[in-house]
Amino acid sequence: FINVGILLSCAARKYLDVRIELDEARALALDPTLDLALVRRLLGAVEAVCRGGAGGGPIGLLPPRARFHWLTAQRSAILQTSPVHGGKCADLDATMQHLLRRMVRVPGRD
Repeated sequence: FINVGILLSCAARKYLDVRIELDEARALALDPTLDLALVRRLLGAVEAVCRGGAGGGPIGLLPPRARFHWLTAQRSAILQTSPVHGGKCADLDATMQHLLRRMVRVPGRD
């Protein structure tokens, strides 16, 4: 497994956002036969649902918290979310960047 993004939700602010950074070379190092086009398409669907609206299909029309629960449900053998972790922060954007640096990006490459 490799981490490819961060999904961040704040129910109090009705906030839901995702940042995807797929390191294709790293993914192919784990599985040279990986269908990158499929992975990109699946990650695009995650982004569309997260953004909400008609582009996210029926799930995209749900409120942010419901979309978050749908996105974090275990269902795929290709894309899997880690367990949900709770926390508090004052700056959602800064927290997103911190989590990307800590959990997704390879040290020394950011």
